[in-house]
Amino acid sequence: MSGAATPGQPVAIPEFKQILGHPSPLWMLFMTEFWERFAFYGIRWALVLYIVTQFHAGAAAGQADANLTYGSYLALVYAGAVFGGYVADKIIGYQRSILIGAAFMAVGLFAISIPDPDIFKVGLATIIVGNGMFKPNISTMVGKLYAVSDTRRDSGFTIFYMGINAGAFFAPILTQLLAQKFANLNDTPAYKVVFIASGIGMLISLVWFAIGRHTLKGIGAPDAKAINPMRMVYVTIGAIAVIPVMYFLLKAGAANLQIVLSILFLGLVVMLMFEGIRDGKAARDKTIALLIIFAFNILFWMFFEQAGSSFTFLAANIVDRTNVFGMSTFPTAWFQSVNSVAIIVCAPLIAWVWIAMGRRNANPSIPRKFGIGILFNAVAFGLLMYALTFLVDPTINKVPFWTLFAVYWIQSIGELCLSPIGLSMTTKLAPVRLVGLGMGGWFLSTGIGNNLSGIFASHVSGQSGMSVASALSGYTFGFWSLTAGGVLLFLLAPQIQKLMHGVK
Repeated sequence: MSGAATPGQPVAIPEFKQILGHPSPLWMLFMTEFWERFAFYGIRWALVLYIVTQFHAGAAAGQADANLTYGSYLALVYAGAVFGGYVADKIIGYQRSILIGAAFMAVGLFAISIPDPDIFKVGLATIIVGNGMFKPNISTMVGKLYAVSDTRRDSGFTIFYMGINAGAFFAPILTQLLAQKFANLNDTPAYKVVFIASGIGMLISLVWFAIGRHTLKGIGAPDAKAINPMRMVYVTIGAIAVIPVMYFLLKAGAANLQIVLSILFLGLVVMLMFEGIRDGKAARDKTIALLIIFAFNILFWMFFEQAGSSFTFLAANIVDRTNVFGMSTFPTAWFQSVNSVAIIVCAPLIAWVWIAMGRRNANPSIPRKFGIGILFNAVAFGLLMYALTFLVDPTINKVPFWTLFAVYWIQSIGELCLSPIGLSMTTKLAPVRLVGLGMGGWFLSTGIGNNLSGIFASHVSGQSGMSVASALSGYTFGFWSLTAGGVLLFLLAPQIQKLMHGVK
């Protein structure tokens, strides 16, 4: 049965074999995302350390530049989802977008293994273009496996989110071990091994989806007007042409990039609102609710994404990592896996909590779930404030290991209250003809938060590298900003819920 539909009409959902209570293609998409996230998180822990080591000769003063570059890269990764979602919606379909995106990401990951600053940024630009084609569309296809009224939808997205985090868990551990084993073997730098291993993971994701996409039974396939294979050629040429644009945006700096992202966001608001208004009052209200949630999403990720920037330097320089879990020194890279372990452990529990509360008609509304997520993020920064104020060992000028370890766990609970729910929410609230663009908007709001995270992290590191004082000042600001945002969202939740017209 074809999954294509007349534009503007819902896709007919085929009859799927059920595995563990969910459509069987969910598990194929789960593993596709597992390997893509392995590739993405395989380089996450290494990027800021690599930039300081390779391009600043290891000087602590390079931390600010590394944070800004990392934030801009992440911002463009997510902002690219706007265009990728639109291309899938209107030109080549979701399946073909994923295939092209995976290929570009693999090329970019191999390119950044070449230790040249310009080639490095070209490689990042290629990853950005590929991720924009891949990321929003595989998430959109998860939503297309379920009817809007299907009560399994949120739990399906939570399972999918576990695939994301399973890949993210194994990636830092394996790439760090490979870096240790093969570093300087035949003059191979450690970070080159990390980037090549991640590129191989992306190739596995590409092949897995190419082989398994027949199980989708047409879900995500192009409609009759878009079957022409030349459209894939045109999109590929267009994607290649966009790489220099991404390169120059990376070179432009985070402040200039923020202006560009803000303009993009305003354009997306206009497009979604125009479509929502055209579809009637209920669709208009749902679009307004969606855009309000996007604004709070920016706040959450601005501070959550310190995990790959300022928290990395915090772990390397201000956290006591000695004599932990029987190891003489806990590797900095492995902190990136703590979030994933927490997600894998807690995701089934959180999913069960939502279902159990739903049976008692006590399930929090989507806006309140977001507010809970933001407040958990605030608690994490509150713990850092406490540790940097009262727990610094004066002999080594470091805080105990458990504090940062606990911060990742607390943030992860907040993430589970917000991120998988946000993916599901977007597929429910976005105008029916622009679901891919709506998902792109979700990732653009995340991208804006990520760019702001780099700007914030650069201030935390200061001019000469992170210190206890600079970290305390920055994380105190983070705590109060998140607390204010979470409380405000709780106060606005009833009004936002009315705009959602029964969507839960």
